Amino acid sequence: MGVDAGDRDVSGAGPRYLPISDHGLIGDLRSVALVGMNGTIDWYCCSAFDAPSIFAAILDAERGGAFELAAAVPAHTKQFYFPDTNVLITRFFTEDGVGEVQDFMPVGGEAADAERHRLIRRVVCVRGTIPFRARVAPRFDYGTRPHTLRMTGDTAVFDADGLALALTATVPLSAEGPDVRAEFKLAGGESAVFALDRLDAGVTPRACPRAEAEAQFATTVAYWRSWLSASTYRGRWREMVHRSALTLKLLTYAPTGAIVAAPTTSLPEQVGGERNWDYRYLWVRDAAFCVYALLRLGFSGEAEAFMKFVTRHISPGDGKQSGPLQIMYGIDGRTELPETELAHLEGHLGSAPVRIGNAAADQLQLDIYGALIDSIYLYDKWAEPISSGQWDDVCALVDWVCAHWDQPDEGIWETRGGRKNFLYSRLMCWVAIERAVRMANRRGLPADLNRWSGCRDAVYRRIMSHGWSPTRQAFVQYEGGDVLDASVLMMPMTKFIAPTDPKWLSTLDALTEELVSDSLVYRYDPVASPDGLRGAEGTFSICSFWYVEAMVLSGRVDEARLAFEKMLTYANHLGLYAEEISRTGEQQGNFPQAFTHLALISAAFHLDRALG
Repeated sequence: MGVDAGDRDVSGAGPRYLPISDHGLIGDLRSVALVGMNGTIDWYCCSAFDAPSIFAAILDAERGGAFELAAAVPAHTKQFYFPDTNVLITRFFTEDGVGEVQDFMPVGGEAADAERHRLIRRVVCVRGTIPFRARVAPRFDYGTRPHTLRMTGDTAVFDADGLALALTATVPLSAEGPDVRAEFKLAGGESAVFALDRLDAGVTPRACPRAEAEAQFATTVAYWRSWLSASTYRGRWREMVHRSALTLKLLTYAPTGAIVAAPTTSLPEQVGGERNWDYRYLWVRDAAFCVYALLRLGFSGEAEAFMKFVTRHISPGDGKQSGPLQIMYGIDGRTELPETELAHLEGHLGSAPVRIGNAAADQLQLDIYGALIDSIYLYDKWAEPISSGQWDDVCALVDWVCAHWDQPDEGIWETRGGRKNFLYSRLMCWVAIERAVRMANRRGLPADLNRWSGCRDAVYRRIMSHGWSPTRQAFVQYEGGDVLDASVLMMPMTKFIAPTDPKWLSTLDALTEELVSDSLVYRYDPVASPDGLRGAEGTFSICSFWYVEAMVLSGRVDEARLAFEKMLTYANHLGLYAEEISRTGEQQGNFPQAFTHLALISAAFHLDRALG
């Protein structure tokens, strides 16, 4: 499928908030920036995904801060990625010419430059003559920390008591209060460069002349293309699959191997609602599934880095009541992620509260053990054998699961409506034990196989006897209930049940009737199953791709292909997805979301194989 480059009229002042989908993503494997189709960077956390924001206009148009760079005359814009890279191009089409802004964060160069956390914006006039304007208005620490501005020649230094940024440019800069402006005109073939660097011990302001920007552009393009060349995917949806892979790579924190669930916080799941969460952390579940998706495509290096993170930071043994593992960790492995509200920010389109941190870190979610051990199983099978120490950790986790699988928990959807005996949690406990048994048998590793096998079979029987509703003729969300839940789509995908089993086909029919709308899948009905939060939500895109894969496995290939093609039309102009899709087709929730992109990869892989 070809990806429409997108088209926006940015004449006049424009809206206070661009739609979430009207953004592209750039990054340097440490942090990212969101670049709107109007040329504005309205989300950027310098040095790390979860660092306090520098630009956060996407959460508050007045107080958040932004880096504006656009044609100074009415223009239509389009965005695309430089082929096979994460270098973003925003094009401006005016009456007198065509120009573009090339946005990227250098990767693949000297290791010392990584500490500079450079962000480059290169402006080029490709036809005619175009006037441009820029405004750089950082607002440090989510807009709470004032800064001073110091101008020296072609350099502006923003200093906010311990954190300083240097802006250098090849065009004249002028101060406007605490901000910096520039106005300039380019003719065909001419260019201008803006570079934003973090200053620190040993990192001093350094100009970025056109030649250096050109060299860093070439190095960055070469890095992304070299990385992507390792992909083994040759299927029908190569462009979308590779864009998803490049996005997952952007969500990887190189210093530790952590993979964040999404690089943003508090983008609303419902405009005006309270379902606004901070996703800038490593969810064990999401990261483990990412490992599966990347291994499918041949990227074993990311899987190895994640395994090292697991070994270093989340080995079992802390004795917490919620289990030996948390459901999420900081990208540096920290366990404390206190959730607070930033009352001074109005939220995207007035969607408050804006939250940082995540209280769900203290929840009990039994499904994470299945996701993690399944990823370890696949790494051991497809990449390289795990070590004896790692096997000891697996054994400790499985022993814990055998002792605790039958207790209620908050479940995969992190509900705040009380613990229940969720079927999905039981299912993934079964996966945890079953995959460990496979590893032990295949490699002859020491294990208490009698106990493990007995527990595995007990979980299976419990699901079949208590998770099946004779009334609904379907597997349901939790024991004793009759609420449907899209998470049960994982049952055949984990090989728990045959995809042609009559009970499964009946469940698939029930889900299709109640939770599916034009290929889009709701995760559950919050009215029938209260989750402790007010308001409604959109369809969950990962569930929509799970639905495709489940139909493929069940032999409904034509229906699956149509649903998959429909889902591709809900991507934004660059092939990116947020967490949810609204009733009107808009992207909702944090953006882009790793879970959705890894599910796209898996669905495309299985659909390709079924089509032959």
